[in-house]
Amino acid sequence: MAKAYILLADGYEVIEALASIDVMHRADIDIVRVAVGNSLDVTSSHNLATIHCDCTIDEARFEDGDALILPGGNPGYINLRTSAKVCDAVRDFYNSGRIVAAICGAPTVLSAAGVAHHREITCHSSVISQMGEYTYRGGSVVEDGNLITGAGAGVSVEFALAVAARLTDSKRLSQVRRGMEL
Repeated sequence: MAKAYILLADGYEVIEALASIDVMHRADIDIVRVAVGNSLDVTSSHNLATIHCDCTIDEARFEDGDALILPGGNPGYINLRTSAKVCDAVRDFYNSGRIVAAICGAPTVLSAAGVAHHREITCHSSVISQMGEYTYRGGSVVEDGNLITGAGAGVSVEFALAVAARLTDSKRLSQVRRGMEL
């Protein structure tokens, strides 16, 4: 069974996090919710939801992961990119050829981690100016090698399905899409 880790920092975007968690679950992909901070309870932007995580980033063992998912949200993506442990995980996943998936403002974490320079990306319009070392292609979801980026909340399900497509077979992905009426 494939395994994905989702990094959740206070201020994450609800739909970006939950769509990824839900799609991975539907696709029978083991999804591990990792709190970036000391508490297992992480609160979204606008205090809309709190997710109880499986472990903290200090406890996470990423060696068995096939994908690392970074939701955006403000200040969630800022909290991700200012964490040395998050940047270490991003570098490890990216440099070992495993999937790194970032949506909304979270592609800025790539720059903070020093990876994927000059790769094609998309991101939220508010952070395009911060993505100078990348080739901004725009659009909903952009895949370039082991990197998957999404524009923002409105494409959360499409983004999650792109990640799932890399971790499961086409039959299972088709079943997930049918179950979601897509």
